[in-house]
Amino acid sequence: MNKKIVVALGGNALGNTLEEQEEAVKHTASAITDLVESGYEVVITHGNGPQVGMINNAFTEYGKVDYKFPSMPLSMCVAMSQAYIGYSLQNALREELLRRGINKEVTSVITQVVVDENDPAFNRPTKPIGSFMTEEEAEKARKKGMVVVEDSGRGYRRVVPSPKPRDIVEIETIKLLLEKGQIGIVCGGGGIPVVREGNSLKGVGAVIDKDLTASLLAEKINADTLVILTAVEKVAINFGKPEEKWIADLTIEEAEKYIESKEFAEGSMLPKVIAAISFVASNKGRKALITSLEKAADGLAGSTGTWIHQ
Repeated sequence: MNKKIVVALGGNALGNTLEEQEEAVKHTASAITDLVESGYEVVITHGNGPQVGMINNAFTEYGKVDYKFPSMPLSMCVAMSQAYIGYSLQNALREELLRRGINKEVTSVITQVVVDENDPAFNRPTKPIGSFMTEEEAEKARKKGMVVVEDSGRGYRRVVPSPKPRDIVEIETIKLLLEKGQIGIVCGGGGIPVVREGNSLKGVGAVIDKDLTASLLAEKINADTLVILTAVEKVAINFGKPEEKWIADLTIEEAEKYIESKEFAEGSMLPKVIAAISFVASNKGRKALITSLEKAADGLAGSTGTWIHQ
């Protein structure tokens, strides 16, 4: 059987504007098709930082024109970003597959990810979202129930919690796509954050780390490898310093020691390494690769990237 991989695309694979996205997805589609040609069963997930920010800002600006317009829930903004990124990526990927003579369907799934409403993260919102505000705008936002903080003298900004992903609502659909030989684009932006209330799912104002969701996804579909793509070819210690060292291979124990010594930046490499460890530790034989989009095929072939294993 072909090896099953989850590919977590970084922001550089999608661009920061709509124009950049249209160009970036062509390059991304080519790199993913290389993996399909190599015989891998691929499930794709992706970030949405710039995109969800643009959507949130657009609705915020409209709210300034029409004060009766309610603020758009962040969960809805995530859903919108999943749809339009998925639309763009699936079409570029389908086109590249057909160009190479590969008849394989690509489907985007609007995916909800369950979080725990008692997660401590809800008491410590840390993720900035949206544009800067004046003091007056910040006060109006607070009256709407948002948490707004002053940001280093640059103005006020909304912050939201980042709870851990606990479950993927559409996981059986994702498994079915795999069984039918399709490529799924799922869990975009870490998934639409929801909590369970009886038989209902309620969206919450939060941002789920996409790499942690990718780890959970890989575990639930019993993937062989989690591939986390970022802007660099390998993980480094002493990054940006004269004694910088690029690492090709890490055990869980070694990676945890580097985390303890704060070798990885919190908003950058740290969540990727933590996600990789979580997946690798979930069952025997599982591995994770951290590398760049351009080097994904070479990394899976064993010639580059950072491999994390038991």
